[in-house]
Amino acid sequence: MSTDLVPPGSSTPDGAAAPSRRERVYVTIRDELMSGRVSPYERLTEERLAERHGVSRTPVREALARLLADGIVVKRDSGLHLYVPSFGELTDLYELRITLELRGLTRALEDPTVHHDRTRLSAELDRWYAFRDDRPAPDAGFVAQDEAFHTTLLDTSGNPALTQALARANRRIRSVRMYDYLTEDRMTATITEHIAIAELVVQDRLPQALEALRAHVGASREVVMERAAAALEMTRLMEGRR
Repeated sequence: MSTDLVPPGSSTPDGAAAPSRRERVYVTIRDELMSGRVSPYERLTEERLAERHGVSRTPVREALARLLADGIVVKRDSGLHLYVPSFGELTDLYELRITLELRGLTRALEDPTVHHDRTRLSAELDRWYAFRDDRPAPDAGFVAQDEAFHTTLLDTSGNPALTQALARANRRIRSVRMYDYLTEDRMTATITEHIAIAELVVQDRLPQALEALRAHVGASREVVMERAAAALEMTRLMEGRR
């Protein structure tokens, strides 16, 4: 299958700058891996992927390096493979994520001297207003925007150690959380809920913000676990047919 890569520096029909060749190869391979069409038992080689997508090995090599950093692929003795999450580990990491995120609000509720940085939070809120007004198409890569919201929300509460811990947890679950941004309804829900949470914090309505954040992260967890399970089952079925 060819990626039909657009030459660097060209534009799409609507006038927007076209993605670079490297970016197109990365996104194409990433989406192929996340679609369930690739078995976790298949060794991912530069040669095979380059031939499959009709490109040279160099952008494939760079894409695999990014996918390894994202956690979508892992290195084993036999080479690179699609990452298959342990649901037990995923459950534990989501529990950690929820605990860290809620702590940013509970510490402000418990200590009257703790105040969120409203200037930074208002700037983040403006970013999400822009997403609401010009909603992006579903894309697994939107996880980066989501992570930026949550780390900013936590960091504005004034404890950088909590933010660093959240960033580490996010890196470990990023590849699975990408499944949360593959449909229109989840994109809409994410944008709408982020705006509601940030507005509540800016308005100093912290108890309501706490409940909204708890519901938001919990809903994301349910979607991610369900879709990750479906993707894993698909790869198992594919492997069984070989």
